Order: sequence, then structure tokens, then C-alpha cells
Amino acid sequence: MESETFRQDIRLNQMKTEKEKALEIARLIEDGKGSDVVVLDVSKLNSWTDYFVIATVNSSTHWKGLYKLVKDYIKDNDMEIHITNRKTPDGDDWNLIDIGTVVVHLMTQDARSFYDLEKLWYRGEKLL
Repeated sequence: MESETFRQDIRLNQMKTEKEKALEIARLIEDGKGSDVVVLDVSKLNSWTDYFVIATVNSSTHWKGLYKLVKDYIKDNDMEIHITNRKTPDGDDWNLIDIGTVVVHLMTQDARSFYDLEKLWYRGEKLL
């Protein structure tokens, strides 16, 4: 009986659209106290991703906790993180999780104000 439920869960996960996954990740980040969470549909603006999930974090501990929540979601939904090579050392201001069709940006308020991704990608449709 358990294996039947498991198979049904997998089928449900496979039937989710990328848009639904992006919105679920955003809600997960909101539940983890990420603030000012935004989902942008950038699929018509580039060829390398479809959705940005952008959120403000308040500390390195906070972004690490949110990273774990997102990582668990990725695992549960048969997705994978694309490892990015950074030219600069990891910092606490802006952390990126590249899931292919969804890119999650966890940023401090200072970094978010400075880089202003919503303004840079203003032609993307705001879904959340």
C-alpha cells in the first residue's frame, strides 16, 4: 500500500509545471520567513531559465536554512541543482540556487537594493 502511495506522489510531482514548482518554492521560502518574495517569468527574455524566485534574507544562518528547505524540495520533486562556478568567494549578500528552469536568488536587503533584479528584468511577468 505504501509503495502505491509513493508512486502516486511521484506521478503528481511529474505532472507539476515548472511554473507551479517556482510558485511552490516561493511559498516554501515565505514559510521560512524569507521576505519580499517575488516570482518572475523570464522565459521569453532569455534561453537559459524560465523563472526567477527572488527573496530577501536577514542573515547567513537564515539563507542557509532557506537553502536547506529548497534543497529538500528539489530532492522531493526529482529536480537537481546545477553547480555554478563562482569567481569570487562565497558571500552572504547574494546566494543563487540554479535548478535549471528555476533560479532562486537569496539576497540581503542591501544586495537586493543594489542589484535590483526586478528592475533589471522588468519585462518579466510578475507571478507573485
